[in-house]
Amino acid sequence: MGRSFVAKRFSGGGEKLSLDTDALSRFDDVIDLSIGDTDIVTDSAIIEKAFADAKAGYTRYGNPKGDPELIDAVLRAWEEDFGEKLTEDRLIITPSSVFGMAAALSAVTDPGDEVLVLAPYFTPYRTQAEFAGAVVKEVPLYPEEGYRISEERLEEYITDKTKIIIFNNPVNPTGASYNASEMMALRNVAVRHDLLVVADEIYTFYMYDGEYTPIRMLPGMAERTVTLNSFSKNFLMTGWRLGYIIAEPDIIEAIGSVCDFWIYTSPSISQRAAIKALEIRREVEKKYIPIYRDRVMYSADRISKIPYMDLVRPGGTFYLFPSVKRTGLSSKEFTDLLFEKCHVTAVGGH
Repeated sequence: MGRSFVAKRFSGGGEKLSLDTDALSRFDDVIDLSIGDTDIVTDSAIIEKAFADAKAGYTRYGNPKGDPELIDAVLRAWEEDFGEKLTEDRLIITPSSVFGMAAALSAVTDPGDEVLVLAPYFTPYRTQAEFAGAVVKEVPLYPEEGYRISEERLEEYITDKTKIIIFNNPVNPTGASYNASEMMALRNVAVRHDLLVVADEIYTFYMYDGEYTPIRMLPGMAERTVTLNSFSKNFLMTGWRLGYIIAEPDIIEAIGSVCDFWIYTSPSISQRAAIKALEIRREVEKKYIPIYRDRVMYSADRISKIPYMDLVRPGGTFYLFPSVKRTGLSSKEFTDLLFEKCHVTAVGGH
């Protein structure tokens, strides 16, 4: 057998977002909590719009930057929701935000650049940054501090090679949400050291402690922020695979070049669905988000009563990140036991 051509960073895999289908097939009553998907079908008005437009012929390649009607809808919604008027050259539609993150990091990262991630973090960030040639440095956040951002701690990890901070708010997997003072702490570091912030802001509807403010809205941040958003979570459209990126025109142009040879254009039918989603966004938020808020808070109450488990109450998202430290088990040992004994899948922390 010849040598393996798989890059070393992929040969061992890294932690998966969900269990193998072979493992899941061992039991017929598995509760799968290993991936952030929804059990609610996309709103029928969105589906019907996409179906009608598909029948009308929106099944071909579209503009690589995005459907012009969707671009207009995103710009209009952004101005209405956040008060910032954007131009078309600051926006590109992407096939999901996870793809958008990989494309953005590939567009703005040179080999050897250091990328800071606030840990715990969404598992793919590390691989996406390393794929782009970057060196990843984890800045630890602690449950006993409520996963708060410390300006002083961030400073400790800055070197002359630091280029990017990946920022997620509210946070997958901890459920933490950041207030104005914490965002200003990150802003201060970014401005002081001339850093780029790549902001994963896909849970804007799931903010339980106050109104959502994009980090690009802080003073001096618009020109140094790459904002990623998605239709997956806010609009219960995980399978439609659609998102968008807001950034300065030169960054958008570079991301567009990456998209050209990776995907060319985002799914035309999904984009038509997204136009309708933005049109009814207030109805969607009012109808569905309270369901998830009630579920996550109910679950938080129940987990908090379990002996040997500790939990920071979530301020956003629909994730819970309990500590199992007092059990004496590692996170892998605990999740393996949870699957074997209770037939529940979960992704372990570090």
